[in-house]
Amino acid sequence: MSDLAAVKRQLKIKYGVVQRLSKETGLYRKEAEGLETKRAKLVLDGAEEWDIKNAGKMIEESGKMVLDTTSRLKKASDELEALITSAKKDFNLGQDEDLLKAEEILQSAKA
Repeated sequence: MSDLAAVKRQLKIKYGVVQRLSKETGLYRKEAEGLETKRAKLVLDGAEEWDIKNAGKMIEESGKMVLDTTSRLKKASDELEALITSAKKDFNLGQDEDLLKAEEILQSAKA
């Protein structure tokens, strides 16, 4: 396998990871917001203390997952960015389809 083929394969793998982690982070953030709303409703409705406390624990767990996926996304994005820079410099892949898709996914993940 040539170095060019290996680089293109790594691009596909790394942009897939960034894409998946970006989606995962968004889902965990949405879940945390939903749980916050649910806890606020429980407080307003005068629910049992155990229910409110349990909702707080669930929010805390979701917050931990947001932090975890955010840090993994940053690491994966940095690795992809380094690979893109290297591919452009070493293999002159300026208009390669995989490189352009990787750049597009990287930009959407950073947004």
